[in-house]
Amino acid sequence: MIFDSHSHYYAPQFDADRGALLKSLPEHGIVKSMVCAVDIATCAKSLQLAEEYPDLIVTAVGIHPENPHAPADYLDRLREFAKHPSVRAIGEIGLDYHYEGYDRIAQFRLLREQLALAKELGLPVILHCRDAVGDMLNILREYAPLSGVMHCFPGSAETAQEVLDMGLYIGFTGVISFKNAKKPIAALRSIPADRLLVETDCPYMAPVPYRGKRCDSTMLTETLAVMAREKEIPYEEMCRITAENAARLFSVTL
Repeated sequence: MIFDSHSHYYAPQFDADRGALLKSLPEHGIVKSMVCAVDIATCAKSLQLAEEYPDLIVTAVGIHPENPHAPADYLDRLREFAKHPSVRAIGEIGLDYHYEGYDRIAQFRLLREQLALAKELGLPVILHCRDAVGDMLNILREYAPLSGVMHCFPGSAETAQEVLDMGLYIGFTGVISFKNAKKPIAALRSIPADRLLVETDCPYMAPVPYRGKRCDSTMLTETLAVMAREKEIPYEEMCRITAENAARLFSVTL
């Protein structure tokens, strides 16, 4: 029983075999996949996938920080999308300073507006943070306590504790299988099992031994194996725990 808490199955990397892949996931123990939008167009694509695969896919609608110049009416459009029964979160939203030329002020505005929208709608948030931990924590403190997850967790064990204190879950990708993953492994060890989620971020972040290839939910077995080993929890139990955590956070029945 595996719940992929963060995926992007509308991505063009899946165009050649999307249908066959999604239909096969239950055979690999994947009971649910949270498909996260990054802009208005992918919000619509995510809902379409949820309608095609209602037993597998739930969705999050939101504007990614790398798309900070959203349409003027984007909040109204997100409210409308959120009426769809598959929508269980606002996301992915956050801050990203990785590439030169980012608009910090626009990202701040977008994040604050979408955090407020999530509170208004009573939905959890799916948070993206890259090279922006300090600013992210400062903004999240304004809205704490929060319901949601810090996905692809980038921080230390100390940062993890502050995130947990705000009420958030913490998600890990195949990055924890990489040789240089000392900091996320240390954070993983410090986090209570009932606050852990597992995710692919597919088509990105494929774990070892698939690193460099297109990622999909079948590869979660490798990430879960690392989580089970580092937390000293049997593999099957880690699958169950992370699936139940995601189901609880996103109000999903398994």
